[in-house]
Amino acid sequence: MAIFCDPQTRTRDSENAFRMELLEDVSLKRMLYEKPDTLKPPRTDVLLVTPWLAPIVWDGSFNIDILNAQFHQRHVRIGLTVFAIKKYIVFMKPLLETAEKFFMVGHKVNYYVFTDRAKEMPNITLANGRQLEVLEVPSYKRWQDVSMRRMEMIRDYSQKKFINEVDYLVCVDADMKFMDEVGVEILSDVFGTLHRAFYGASRTQFPNERRKASAAYIPPDEGDFYYSGSIFGGTVEGVHKLTNFCHHEMLTDKENNIEAIWHDESYLNKYFLYHKPTKVLSAEYHWENYPGVGTIIKKKRFVLIRKNDTAIRNK
Repeated sequence: MAIFCDPQTRTRDSENAFRMELLEDVSLKRMLYEKPDTLKPPRTDVLLVTPWLAPIVWDGSFNIDILNAQFHQRHVRIGLTVFAIKKYIVFMKPLLETAEKFFMVGHKVNYYVFTDRAKEMPNITLANGRQLEVLEVPSYKRWQDVSMRRMEMIRDYSQKKFINEVDYLVCVDADMKFMDEVGVEILSDVFGTLHRAFYGASRTQFPNERRKASAAYIPPDEGDFYYSGSIFGGTVEGVHKLTNFCHHEMLTDKENNIEAIWHDESYLNKYFLYHKPTKVLSAEYHWENYPGVGTIIKKKRFVLIRKNDTAIRNK
């Protein structure tokens, strides 16, 4: 009996076989570490997994050595995006200097700084395998416009640039600094971060958009967590989907003369409600030096820099 193959199928099979030949052999190195105990969870004082089985990353819930080995095998490159518009340029020195000390140490990193003041960028010494690129963008009259336009710009650059240069994107606010290790434990298809002020709050306490006319509207009886707009990310494809959604919802509201209560953060929370993140970062990754936090926050990894908002935002 003769068997005939579709020429297109045969071509696809040949291409797939060729790609497999190009893959490097995976060399597994011996690692010694304490055996996980199924009867002894690493922490019992906090929620470690969401109802949709996404891990919630707290100190003590992961072994960074195992994770580093896995990500090194994949030769990943991580991009960090930040917007330094107007006077926010003053935050680039502490952000980048602390990132070199604590962010993705030992991995390849591309810093992407969007700014209207390229000439004021500080000179930062970078470790091997890490590079800084300044992307010049126009200024905006209001800080709210800067906050919301970043979704559009991250979306556009993800499609035409980032997809060709990095595997993951971490998108952060400028007025933050790293105070402890932030590594590959945060990486996933798409991740959100618990807001420092609402990680223990009820749904009715979340500052979501409550006007039904807004595209960012979330009913008071819905919501898993309240996510910060100060740090989010994922694969380039995952971030593109997130930012594209937020941008289009903003345009919808703009046509109706509506501006969501917390701007891009409101749309981010709407997205994560109906497109669940595959990983959630604890408030360790979005903190401020509050007194009296007890023992829940064991490490303050990514921290807000206190500032005079009026003096910085609109000048």
